[in-house]
Amino acid sequence: MEFKRTPDEAFQNLVDYPFSPNYVDVDRSGMRMHYVDEGNKSGPLALLLHGEPSWSYLYRTMIPPLAQAGFRVIAPDLIGFGKSDKPVIATDYSYQAHIDWLKKLILELDLKNINLFCQDWGGLLGLRIAAEEKHRFEKLAAGNTFLPTGDQKPGEAFFQWRDFSQKVKKLPVGRIIGNGCFQKPGPEILKGYEAPFPDESYKAGARIFPALVPVEPNDPAAPANRKAWEVLQAWEKPFLCTFSDSDPITRGVDAIFRRKVPGAKGQNHVTIPNAGHFLQEDQGELLANHLIEFFGRV
Repeated sequence: MEFKRTPDEAFQNLVDYPFSPNYVDVDRSGMRMHYVDEGNKSGPLALLLHGEPSWSYLYRTMIPPLAQAGFRVIAPDLIGFGKSDKPVIATDYSYQAHIDWLKKLILELDLKNINLFCQDWGGLLGLRIAAEEKHRFEKLAAGNTFLPTGDQKPGEAFFQWRDFSQKVKKLPVGRIIGNGCFQKPGPEILKGYEAPFPDESYKAGARIFPALVPVEPNDPAAPANRKAWEVLQAWEKPFLCTFSDSDPITRGVDAIFRRKVPGAKGQNHVTIPNAGHFLQEDQGELLANHLIEFFGRV
């Protein structure tokens, strides 16, 4: 598999991102996945999963308070994003490939008793893996995400986003992040989100991601996601919704989780105020505090 590796120099002098890099090889070609690993290595585990087109930079204001609260905090960069390697051919990316790559990291690090927070594609992957590796997960927290089977159509806002991502000549990562926030971040922050992509040849994974979301019942990922829903509909472990108040893409999905997942009953679900799709960027410290309470103070 042909892939690119963003030069280290691209990540120098990023605002509020002092974390040391860590890597795991995820296939025989030597392609590697980057992850942040901060905090108490013997503490309870908080796994933070990002989505499209962000990377672990999205969690830069959440990692320190979680680490200070006693957690071991792991925040990977999905393949195609951040400091992880980036296949250059769009067809090398699939829903199942992302599952396999992320699961390789979890198994390679032998992560157990996982407290998961997932947003956007972080949920499409994390919730699926939690269902398939249930014994490794303790608590699940979901914000602005879903687990689609293709049996119900997403809203029009999603299709508009998907069409834009496939047709635009140059994928404007910084602008996408800025437009997905309640309050647009400053230029130095947006540069941090653009850092992994020196040019368009690095963006095959970011560009194809929206087209991998199952929107038809016969989608290749649909059977596995339906099976995952069978597990989630019997999930008794704690499940928390932390959706934002201003995300047109996933508005209302939290009600589905609350209704269908047994572990969601009786939880102190929260609506994050003044936050768009990227609620971690808009209200990272507030979200981290809610997760500390939910995961349990150390």
